[in-house]
Amino acid sequence: MTTPSVRRNRRTTRILQVTGASAAALLAVSACSSSDDSSGGSDSSSASASSSDKLSGTVTVFAAASLQESFTTLGKQFEKQHPGTKVTFSFGGSDSLAASITGGAPADVFAAASPKTMKIVTDKGAAAGTPATFVRNQLEIATLPGNPDKVASLKDLTNKDLKVVLCAKEVPCGAAADKALTGSKLKLTPVSYEQDVKAALTKVELKEADAAVVYKTDVHAAGDKVEGVEFPESTQAINDYPIAQLKDSKNSAAAKAFIALVRSAEGQKVLTSAGFLKP
Repeated sequence: MTTPSVRRNRRTTRILQVTGASAAALLAVSACSSSDDSSGGSDSSSASASSSDKLSGTVTVFAAASLQESFTTLGKQFEKQHPGTKVTFSFGGSDSLAASITGGAPADVFAAASPKTMKIVTDKGAAAGTPATFVRNQLEIATLPGNPDKVASLKDLTNKDLKVVLCAKEVPCGAAADKALTGSKLKLTPVSYEQDVKAALTKVELKEADAAVVYKTDVHAAGDKVEGVEFPESTQAINDYPIAQLKDSKNSAAAKAFIALVRSAEGQKVLTSAGFLKP
């Protein structure tokens, strides 16, 4: 015979069992819900980060002629790092490039060979933000291979028997050469003034000139096509190279990323190996 006390104990046990099972079920549902929410938030966050980091499209860079080899290398690295992007370049005299930009030519980035030519762009309000100096460059005399005319100094270029080429004075390499010559109280009459440093160097490579005042980086890039002669006056005419994103950029994200690459340790390694000086 079951006593009232025993019956009460059995009822209490069943109630506890039911309550325990319900609590366990609620905990399981709560855990699943929490897990699902956490997983969804993480996926959403990752997708958002991935989307924001994803670059695509073309970035157009206007750059000084002396940057041609280095920037071409960096352009290829950029495209490799960011599949789906393409870097297109327009190389030339910084003054001509600046005029094109202020005239409405579509571009995302401008890298000039002097602050003066960059100022043409900033004065017109065509730059987004403040330009940053990313490298510097120094002049050198380029002669024919083997230096047959025995050019050893800047003064030697005043020899009237030598055919010497300079960059035009409005071009950064020409302005720097003029500064070095003026500071040394030297005067020479070149056979031609060229609109960018590559054109001046080409005159020597083609043996149309005996020497040209260009950048060290251009002598380096020419290899055995020319021979370089350093001169101490060049230290008084070193050019700073500024770079800036342009205000009317159609691909600002890619423009910022390209500038970041140029200024990074990786970019600086490419530039200094080409003969550029650190800023």
